[in-house]
Amino acid sequence: MDLHPLPPHRFTPPFCPNPKCRHHRDLHCPWRWRRSGFFRTCATPQPIQRFTCTVCRRSFSTQTFSTSYWLKRPDLPRRSFMKIVGGMAARQIARDLRVAPSTIDHLIGRLGRHCYLLHTLLAARALPVGPQVMDSFESFEFSQYFPFLHHLLVEANSSFFWYFTDSPLRRKGRMTTAQKRRREKLEEALGRPDPKAVEKDVRELLKAFLERVPQVTLRSDDHRAYPQALRDLACRYTHEVTSSKERRTANNPLFEINLLDGLIRHSQANHRRETWAWSKRRQGSADRLAIFIVWRNYLKLRWEKRSRQTPAMLKGLLERRWKVEDVLRERLFRTRTALPGRWGLYYDRRVTTTALARNRRHELKYAY
Repeated sequence: MDLHPLPPHRFTPPFCPNPKCRHHRDLHCPWRWRRSGFFRTCATPQPIQRFTCTVCRRSFSTQTFSTSYWLKRPDLPRRSFMKIVGGMAARQIARDLRVAPSTIDHLIGRLGRHCYLLHTLLAARALPVGPQVMDSFESFEFSQYFPFLHHLLVEANSSFFWYFTDSPLRRKGRMTTAQKRRREKLEEALGRPDPKAVEKDVRELLKAFLERVPQVTLRSDDHRAYPQALRDLACRYTHEVTSSKERRTANNPLFEINLLDGLIRHSQANHRRETWAWSKRRQGSADRLAIFIVWRNYLKLRWEKRSRQTPAMLKGLLERRWKVEDVLRERLFRTRTALPGRWGLYYDRRVTTTALARNRRHELKYAY
């Protein structure tokens, strides 16, 4: 795979970037385009070739198909990717790269949207094989009065991280009288989370990938919502339950999901215990986890000492271990990829934080 950009005179646009053009998706019929000169930017010293689609008359360039499209600092995605999955908080990354913290927040959202599309395209080529392990990872957004769960699904034989969803929760556990009163006031103003949210979101987690196989073995702990979520699963299944109080060793049937939980705590600053870097929005937590899922499956070795293969190599999706440059090799278009239900909401930033009055959605037409 050649990761170096082609000279402008050798680049051939693969399709029309205009979603309304018939050549945006249909590549069977001949597509005619023409070159329309060059332009230069301050961010890139080399000239950028411009094109025009002869069908819809939309103008575009080689930069339209790049992951640095519309970026004043095209070096930031590559330089920040490993810092995001390396345990650094957004403000620490901003200090290291000498940019504003808001720049890193926007960049995490941009990389997250790219990773939703990339993982969906690659994972569509494989099927779940062998036992699948499921668990719910607890964290919180905005403050500890707004806990939520990330539901995770991983393959036991390859450590391949398939998918995740989330569910808001009501704060529970030991609280002082003042904290209980505070919770009551917040629930009066903002409403209580849906008590069936965990069941609904676990059902969506399972349907996203497990319904493509006729039979599956699913391992989980003894969470009360899991049996209810399994009832509507279309394929035949065997549910193996292991108590969450069992020792979390390599002999535990839930070892893979316990390992994944530990990696998330270790690699994501917003999910560490007693941290100042917690997610202010559930949407931001999902974006960071999307970057993590790409790193875990395609860049990180399954085992640090006993394996030289990534989970994606074990699944037969890749022939070699990817680098960050491979992940950011080309821009992916939302209009050409069908995302699973919840991930479509993540991409459009439609998962809201009720404690915040302003929840901006992703409505850019030309950028992503």
